[in-house]
Amino acid sequence: MKDKAHTIASIHSGSIADEMGIEPGDKLIAINNTRIIDVLDYLEWLDQDYLEITIQKKDGEQWILEIEKDVDEDLGIEFEMPLMDKKRACANKCIFCFVDQLPPSSRCSLQFKDDDWRLSFLMGNYITLTNLSPLDLKRIYEKSISPLYVSIHTTNPELREKMMGNKRASEIMDILEGFRKNRISIHCQIVLCRNINDGKELDKTLEDLWSFRDIIKSIAVVPVGLTGYRDGLENIVPYDKESAAQLIDQVERWQRFFKKNIGTALIFTADEFYVMADRTMPDYDDYEGFPQIENGVGLVQKFCHEFAQAIRDIEGKALDQGDLSIVTGESAAKVMEEAGQILREITGKTIYVYPIKNEFFGGQVTVAGLITGGDIIRGLRNRPLGQKVLIPDVMLRQGEDVFLDDMTLKELSKQLGVKVVPVAVNGQALVDEVISNE
Repeated sequence: MKDKAHTIASIHSGSIADEMGIEPGDKLIAINNTRIIDVLDYLEWLDQDYLEITIQKKDGEQWILEIEKDVDEDLGIEFEMPLMDKKRACANKCIFCFVDQLPPSSRCSLQFKDDDWRLSFLMGNYITLTNLSPLDLKRIYEKSISPLYVSIHTTNPELREKMMGNKRASEIMDILEGFRKNRISIHCQIVLCRNINDGKELDKTLEDLWSFRDIIKSIAVVPVGLTGYRDGLENIVPYDKESAAQLIDQVERWQRFFKKNIGTALIFTADEFYVMADRTMPDYDDYEGFPQIENGVGLVQKFCHEFAQAIRDIEGKALDQGDLSIVTGESAAKVMEEAGQILREITGKTIYVYPIKNEFFGGQVTVAGLITGGDIIRGLRNRPLGQKVLIPDVMLRQGEDVFLDDMTLKELSKQLGVKVVPVAVNGQALVDEVISNE
């Protein structure tokens, strides 16, 4: 098999690679005379204390470098492709796919559907398991790639195939059996489409998953995301107050069963369902360490817990006066308005809380993480803002100061005429920024 070359983008100053004369533009050919398929192979080799690295220089000359290092010491190399391979694209045509509901003006990067088991392991991305090759499964088993994050949706083979528009979707039980045999643990996600995979179908799915309880670490049930751009797509009825309440009751019955038999709730309901049903969220401890926090499960209680502790720490302290604004999505409006009221009383500051309607996605999406810069400008037009505007950092592209509509943080600040500050979705972080003089 032909060697696969991985182009080096940059070298950390003072690193092993820097000292060995490796430069940007060079290519990694092999380690210990073994080809490197992707970053998983590379990271595995980094656990060794002795390496022979084959590097191809920009002029075509090949170097074989002998390196002795500590087991946990990095080489200091950044590659042009962080995964050291192309991302695996999704092969499905799901009836609920969020990407298929994007506005026509959405940038190309938003329209790429990734379904890569390596990103599932490295970053917690959910995958459907419909594009796994025999080699993929072999590598997962041999490298004990675990845990993986799996979009189950349903264990009914025919229904899963229909929902995902892929014949291989029906293989889910066989793949889970292979995972159990090889001790690959998983976190599960079930995106619920009303009257399709909920109700009795959800009960059947949970009955099937119960038989895999030795490898399942958690299960999240989340509502399907529906935008205003569904022309030509499957008709999916959104959840309402009554149906959300019924779903919560159903999940709580399963939680009681799981707790009685294995001592853990195992399954958790997304905060959105509680907001829709106008029901009180479970207690902080009921989320058992928040294994599904990135799925919007327990985010509200975690925030409130952190916020309450932070408020206790500042009570009685002299604080500077001033005014500011807090921006949030519609689903978090009640929680943030309550937090704003407490902050007003404790700090004496004038604090405005503004829930923003999501016009970019057609008005039906209510979570803060999908609010755009344009939405914020429309929502704050002609309103008092104070000295700064606080936004949750999940509104921005990870690692960048850019919103989903490509507006930059700097552009937003300029248009609003006030400083805009991204804040982590954390109660302590919010309090710290509110009392900050900067």
